[in-house]
Amino acid sequence: MQRMTPLDAAFLHLESDEVQANVAWMSIFEGPAPDHAELLRYVEGKLAFVPRYRQKLRFLPLALARPVWIDDPHFNLEYHVRRTALPAPGGDRELDRLFARVVSQQLDRRRPLWEMWVVEGLSEGRWGVLWKLHHAMVDGVTASEINTVMLSDKRDAERPEPAPWQPEPGPGAVNVVVESLAGLMSPLEQLQSLRLAVKAPRDLLERGVATARSALPLGRNLLKGGTSSLNGPIGPHRRFDRAAVSLQDVKEVRKRHGGTVNDVVLAAVASGFRELLMARGELAPETVVSTMVPVSVRAPGEQGGNRVSAVFARLPVGEEDPVRRLQDISGQMDNIKRRGDAVAGQALVSLQGFSPPMLLALGSRLAARLPQRTINTVTTNVPGPQHPLYLLGRRMLEAAPYVMLGPQIRIATAIFSYDGRLHFGVTGDYDTAPDIDLVCAGIERGIAELGGGDRPTQARPASNGAGVSRGERSARARSDA
Repeated sequence: MQRMTPLDAAFLHLESDEVQANVAWMSIFEGPAPDHAELLRYVEGKLAFVPRYRQKLRFLPLALARPVWIDDPHFNLEYHVRRTALPAPGGDRELDRLFARVVSQQLDRRRPLWEMWVVEGLSEGRWGVLWKLHHAMVDGVTASEINTVMLSDKRDAERPEPAPWQPEPGPGAVNVVVESLAGLMSPLEQLQSLRLAVKAPRDLLERGVATARSALPLGRNLLKGGTSSLNGPIGPHRRFDRAAVSLQDVKEVRKRHGGTVNDVVLAAVASGFRELLMARGELAPETVVSTMVPVSVRAPGEQGGNRVSAVFARLPVGEEDPVRRLQDISGQMDNIKRRGDAVAGQALVSLQGFSPPMLLALGSRLAARLPQRTINTVTTNVPGPQHPLYLLGRRMLEAAPYVMLGPQIRIATAIFSYDGRLHFGVTGDYDTAPDIDLVCAGIERGIAELGGGDRPTQARPASNGAGVSRGERSARARSDA
C-alpha cells in the first residue's frame, strides 16, 4: 500500500466529463503482428518491472485523504491488452481517428489505470500499438521509460518468462484510513514535499527569493495572454494528427541560427500555429500564442510519480521572419533558465502537499471550470532513444505522442524523438479544432524555412493510401465535425 502524491492526485481531480487525464502514444511496427497469446505471455513477463501495472486505487469516503495504491486482487491481463483492426485501406487517417477515440475515453478507476491496444490492418503489412495510461501513474518522461521496459534494444532480445504473482492482501478499512491520514498528520512529509526538511535556513531563504523572482515575470507573461479561437469550452472527444522531421535537420538549424534543439522545436510549433491562425483569419503582426512547457524536475535515478514543473513561453506567431521567431524564442528560454522558473514552479507545485486532499480536489475541479485567458496551448517535448527498438522481434518504425487537453485549451502538441526523427503529435478538440492538420503542415514547413529540410526525409504514408493532401484532409475533418 502506497499513498498517492499530491500532484498525482491532482490529475485525478482534474478529470471531468470533458477532460481525460491520459498519457498516450502510438507505436507502428513492421509486420507481421504477433499472435495474441504470444503477446500476452510477453507482457506478463514484463509486469514484474512495472508493479504499478497490477495496482489500482483505493479511495476514502468524502476525499478525506489522498487515495492509496493497492494490488488488484482481480487483475486480468486480457482486460488491459486489447486487439482491434482498422477498416481498409488502413492508412494514417484511419489510425489517427482510432487513436483519438481511444484517448477520448476515461480509464476505469476500479482497475489498474492502463490499456494497450494492438491494431492490425495497417497498410504495407504494418501493425500498431496504442499505449494509454493515466497521468496519475506517470508523467511523459516516465511513460517513455515504461515504453522502453516493454520494448527491447535488440531484435533477438531475451523474453522474460512470466513469474508467479500473488497480490498482497488488501488492507482493512482502518489501515487505509491510518495510512492515508498519515500524510496529513506528518510534518515530515509536508517538509519533504518542499525538499526543505534538512536544508539550512540560508537555503530556504535563497529558494524563497528565487521563487519570488521567477514568479514576477511568469505572472507578467500569463497576464499578457490573449484570447482567441484557441481557447474556450471543449467537448469530450478528440482529434489527432501527426508530423515528423529529421532530428539532424533540427540540429543543423540550431547550428546555423543558434539556440537549442528545444528552441528550434518551439519555433516549429510557432510556425504551425501561425499557419493555423492565418487560415482562421486571426493573424496580426503582434499576435502571440502563450504556451505552457512542462519540464521534468525528477532527480537522476528517481522513480515513479509525477515530478514535473512548467515554464511559460510566448510564441511570436505574428512575426513573418522564421529566423526572428527562433531568435525571439531562444532569448525567452535563456531568460527562463537564468531566472530558474522551472525550479520556482516546482516549489509552487509542491505547496499542494500542504493542502488537505478534499480542498485540493475542490480546487482542481474549480480550476478546471474557470475561463482560460492566459495560456493558449501546451507544448511538451520528451527525449527518446536514438536507436531502433523492437517488440517481439518487430522493429518500431514510428512513435507518435499524445498530450491531454487542459480545461479551455483546444489544441496541444507533444514531441517525441526516436531513432533520428522528431515525431509531433497534435491533439485537438473534436468540435472546435477540425483543422489541426494545418498545425502539422506548418511544423514541417517551419523546419524547412529555417534551412533544415534540404535532405530527403522518410515520407509519411498517405493518409488513405491514395495520396490525399493535408488540405483535403482538413476539408474532410471539417465535414466530420
